[in-house]
Amino acid sequence: MAVIITAVLSIILGLALAVGGWKVISLGGTWYFAALAAGFLLTGVLLLVRSRAALWVYALVMVGALGWAIHEVGFDWWQLAPRGSIIAPLGLWLLSPWICQRLGWQHFGARAWGGSAIPLLIAVVLWGATAFHAITTDNNDIRGMLPPPLAAAPSAETNSPVDVPDSDWHAYGRTQHGTRYSPLAQITPSNVDRLEKVWHYQTGDLRRPGDPEETTYEVTPLKIDDSLYICTPHNFVIALDAETGEERWRFDPQVPDSSNRQHLTCRGLSYHASKTPTVGQSCQQRLFMPTADARLIALDPKTGKVCPAFGENGAVNLWKNMPHVKEGFYYSTSPPVVANDLVIIGGAVNDNVSTTEPSGVIRAYDVVTGELKWNWDPGNPEQTEPIADGETYSESTPNSWSISSADEKLGLIYVPLGNQVPDQWGGNRSENSERFSSSIVALDLQTGQLRWVFQTVHHDLWDMDVPAQPSLVDIQTASGMVPALVAPTKQGDIYVLDRRTGKPVLPVREVPAPQGAAEGDWVAATQPVSALSYEPPKLRDTDLWGATFIDQMMCHIQFNSLRYDGRYTPPSTQGSLIYPGNFGVFNWGSVAVDPVRQMVFSAPSYLAFTSTLIPRENDEETYVSDSEPYLNENFGAPFAVELKPFVSPIGLPCTAPPWGYVAGADLRTGKTHWLRKNGTVRDRAPIPLPFEMGVPSLGGPVVTAGGVAFLSGTLDYYVRAYDVTTGKQLWRSRLPAGGQATPMTYQSRSGRQMVVVVAGGHGSLGTKAGDSIIAYALPR
Repeated sequence: MAVIITAVLSIILGLALAVGGWKVISLGGTWYFAALAAGFLLTGVLLLVRSRAALWVYALVMVGALGWAIHEVGFDWWQLAPRGSIIAPLGLWLLSPWICQRLGWQHFGARAWGGSAIPLLIAVVLWGATAFHAITTDNNDIRGMLPPPLAAAPSAETNSPVDVPDSDWHAYGRTQHGTRYSPLAQITPSNVDRLEKVWHYQTGDLRRPGDPEETTYEVTPLKIDDSLYICTPHNFVIALDAETGEERWRFDPQVPDSSNRQHLTCRGLSYHASKTPTVGQSCQQRLFMPTADARLIALDPKTGKVCPAFGENGAVNLWKNMPHVKEGFYYSTSPPVVANDLVIIGGAVNDNVSTTEPSGVIRAYDVVTGELKWNWDPGNPEQTEPIADGETYSESTPNSWSISSADEKLGLIYVPLGNQVPDQWGGNRSENSERFSSSIVALDLQTGQLRWVFQTVHHDLWDMDVPAQPSLVDIQTASGMVPALVAPTKQGDIYVLDRRTGKPVLPVREVPAPQGAAEGDWVAATQPVSALSYEPPKLRDTDLWGATFIDQMMCHIQFNSLRYDGRYTPPSTQGSLIYPGNFGVFNWGSVAVDPVRQMVFSAPSYLAFTSTLIPRENDEETYVSDSEPYLNENFGAPFAVELKPFVSPIGLPCTAPPWGYVAGADLRTGKTHWLRKNGTVRDRAPIPLPFEMGVPSLGGPVVTAGGVAFLSGTLDYYVRAYDVTTGKQLWRSRLPAGGQATPMTYQSRSGRQMVVVVAGGHGSLGTKAGDSIIAYALPR
C-alpha cells in the first residue's frame, strides 16, 4: 500500500508540474518545472509496476534538481529549502524499508540498501550535505564595522537645537531636526542585555467595529519635563508620569466615526514653550494635535485643557478654504512642525478615489492665536499670503502626509511631498504638480516662499511619495562642514542634500527608465538614483520563491504574465510588477542619524506589488472597491487601479527572503559598512517557528550616544537593540502586539535612561492589535 500511495502522489505532483510547467514555458519562462514533471511522472509509473528503476530515476531527479538549484541560487539556505522541500523528503522516504522491501528486497538491512538504492542514497546524502553547508553559511549579510568618529567630527550640540535638554524628547524626531538621536549614554552595548520592563500602561483605545482597515498605533511619545505625552488612533491625548507610567490626565476630542477615512492613526504631538512666560497664565506651554476630523487642537500640557485663545475655542478648522469638502477625505495623521512661533501643518488626502480631491496646501498658524500667517499651495506656489475668505486652494495637488523638519537658524522648513492623485495615471497633471510631486521642498519659515525643490521621482506613476521626515545633520566633507539633509525614499534611495540649496552632497545620477505608459499618459525618460541606495537588484526568474516548488511555480506563472522591466515599470492593463512596491524600502518611520559618528541607521524592507489598470467606462460604476471611500476607483480618470502584493496562492511573498534588514552607512562616503537581516517569521507563519529570515519593518529606529540603536517595527512582535558599530543584535524583548511605531528614549527624574515602545499593531499589515505603552530600563 505504501508503494501505491507514493506512486499516486508522485504522479499527482508530476501532473501538476506538467500543467504549470507548460504554462511557464508558454509565457517564456524556465523549462525546469516541465523537466521535473517528467521525472515525477516516470518515477510514479515505475513505482506502480514495482520496478527498481524508480529509484534510479528519482536519484536523477534529485541530482538534477540539486544541480539546478545551486546553479540558480548558490548556497542560500532559504532559497534552497523550498526547492528541496518535497524532493528531498520523498527521496528519503523512497529509501525506507516500506518502499525498498516492496520493490524486490526480502530482507531489511544491508541487502535492502544495496543495488539500485545506492544512487538514491548518494543523492540524499548530497542534498543533506548541501543543506548543512547552506544553513551554516550566511550569504545575505554584510558584516563590517563603521569607522570611529573623526577627531574633527561635530558634536551633538552642533547638530541640534540647544533648547531641548538631553533628558527630554520634544518632537517626533526628538528635535525639529528629526535625527531620532539621543545624547543619553547610560545604556551601552555592554549592558543593554540587562534591560528590564519598568512599567506597562494600556491606553484603553482599541479598535472599534467600522474602523478603517488601516487603524494603527504609530505614535512616538514626547517627553517634556517629568511627563510623557501620547496620542492614540482615535485621537485621545494622554499624559503619563515619565517615572512610573501612571496616567495624569486624558483628553478626548470627540472625533466622530466615519467610514470615509483611509487611515486612523496619530503619529505624534507637537510642543511649544513660550519664550516669555507669564506668571499664573495657562498655556505657557502647548501641545498641538491634529485630529481625524481635520482640526488642529492646542492643549495645555499641565492640565490637558484646551487653550481657548487658539483659533476658535482651542482649535483651527483645517477644512477652511478647502475645495471638495467631504468628511474623511482630508486630515493630518502626522504631527505639525513648531518653529519660529508658528505651527505648520500639511495633511493627507485619500488615495486614488477621484481626480477632484482637497488641496495639499501647507499652512502656518500663529502658535498663540491660531491666526493663519501664510499658506503654500503647490498649485499656486508664488502666492503665500493668507488666502481670503471665500477663496479655495488648488484641488488635488501633491500633499504632505508625513513629517516635516525645520532649521530655525537657516529659517527653512523641509516638507516631504506626495503625488497628485491618481497615483498610477498622470495624463492630466498640471505643470506645478509635475514640478512638486514626490519632492522635498524647502520653504521660508517666515513667509512660506519656496527656496528650493528636489524631486526624487519624475512623473511618479508608482505612489512613491516622499514618505519620511528628512533628518538634518552637519556633515564633514572634503570642502568643510556642510549643513545637510538626509531623506530616505520608498524606492530605496537615501538622498543627502545641502539643506541650504537642495544640491546633492552625495552624488545623484539620472538613469534611463522603462518606457511605454498607458493610453493618454507618458513616462519620464530618466529617474534619479542616489549614491547611497538600498534599491534592490532587478528581479530574475531565479529570485522567485515559495514554500514548495509548487507555489514557486505559481509565482513563475504570475511573474511571466506580468509586465516587468525593472524599477519604474509603468502600470499597465496587462498588469505590471512594481519592485520595490509602494510599501516602500523606507516609509514614514524614516531613519536615525548619529551626528557625531556621521552615520545613518536604517531598516530597509523589500516587498513587491502588482499594479493593474482597469479601463473605466463611466464614473457611476465601481470596478475595484465595494464600499466607501471607494479607494483606487479614480473617478474622473480613464482607469481604476488594482493593487496587490506579489504573493503565492498560499499568501507567501513570491520574492525570496530576506525581506527586511538593518543597515549602517557612513554619510560622508555613502558606503554601507554593515547590512544584517532582521526579524523572524514567528508571527507570520502558519506554525510559529522563529526562523531568522529577515522580515519587513514599518516604524523607525532610534540611535543613542551610548552606541545602541532600538527598533520595534518588524512584523514579529519584538523590540530589539543593536550595536551601532556592527549592527549585531544585542537584546530583544517580546511585545504583546505589533510594534509598528518608532521608539524613543529619555532620562527619568530618578536618573534612569528609559526606552519606551508603543505596541498597538497595524491594521493593514495584519499585526496583532493592542494598546500598550512599555518602558524599559537597566536595573537600579
